[in-house]
Amino acid sequence: MIYQGSCHCGRVAFEVEGEISGAVACNCSICARKGALMWFVPRQKLTLLTPEEAAATYTFNKHVIKHRFCPTCGIHPYGEGVDAKGQRMAAINIRCLEDLDLEAIPVSHFDGRAM
Repeated sequence: MIYQGSCHCGRVAFEVEGEISGAVACNCSICARKGALMWFVPRQKLTLLTPEEAAATYTFNKHVIKHRFCPTCGIHPYGEGVDAKGQRMAAINIRCLEDLDLEAIPVSHFDGRAM
């Protein structure tokens, strides 16, 4: 399935392909503050519909995850990184996807504070 997503103002827009079987709520210092529910997909399944430069990037701690956000409205629609096998991944904030029943998505919790 192909999902449409964006930040609040639409400056950062994208499509992502895949099946959402669940999402992750992380309690690390940034995820706890932004309240994102993340769905992980291979990076090639994420297609930007706006220029990559439309999104700003924030990194912290080990600087391995690019937390992408809109500099206009401040929403964090996705992040980018590499998994343990060296595969490029995208972490999609499912709260930024259109026409998705969030209550129907099972959420697991990840202890990012312990990392």
